Amino acid sequence: MSNQQEMNRFEIRLSGTGGQGILTLGKIMGQVLALDHGFYVTQTQSYGPEARGGASRADLVVSSQPISYPKPVNLDLLVALSQEACNTYFRNLKPGGFLLVDTSLVAQTPSNVFWGLPFTTLAQEKIGVPQATNIVCLGALCHFLSFMNFTHVKKSLDKVLPAKILAVNTKALTLGHSQAKKLYPDAAKKWTFSSPMTTESGQ
Repeated sequence: MSNQQEMNRFEIRLSGTGGQGILTLGKIMGQVLALDHGFYVTQTQSYGPEARGGASRADLVVSSQPISYPKPVNLDLLVALSQEACNTYFRNLKPGGFLLVDTSLVAQTPSNVFWGLPFTTLAQEKIGVPQATNIVCLGALCHFLSFMNFTHVKKSLDKVLPAKILAVNTKALTLGHSQAKKLYPDAAKKWTFSSPMTTESGQ
């Protein structure tokens, strides 16, 4: 268990379409934050009727204290891996909340205050496995969220992923983390954990 940062209720929505691994991403984050970081965590999910192409989302509530209500009310962070998800869920982002998008698939954002990385393109071109998009995103989130330790997440992958895909996903995690650090070196400083600090630009 890592040295836990004290944090009040923090709400995250991971969203996209079926086939992007959104639900797996939510499960991994929930397990890692609870078992390896020592936070109280609730994780809920929703997906459309289609196995692929339907709407998909996973919600996390993270806190240093017991959580009284398991579902998000005002999102601190929205992760949108599709244009539809961005358009649909942006309204649930609290004032001062922050948006992270997959710039491979999200061409227009409702706000000019956001973080953007081409998760899908990175998975396809750098990893050679489009299905690793969610793990590239997870690596980036380890940088954007200072309370989620990259080393702990990396070590935890062997507990939640089959051995045959562990190496490629470890590579995907490392890629996402390094790209986020490169493009947004001071990103984690935006957060106060009661609400994130916003800027006038996407950086």
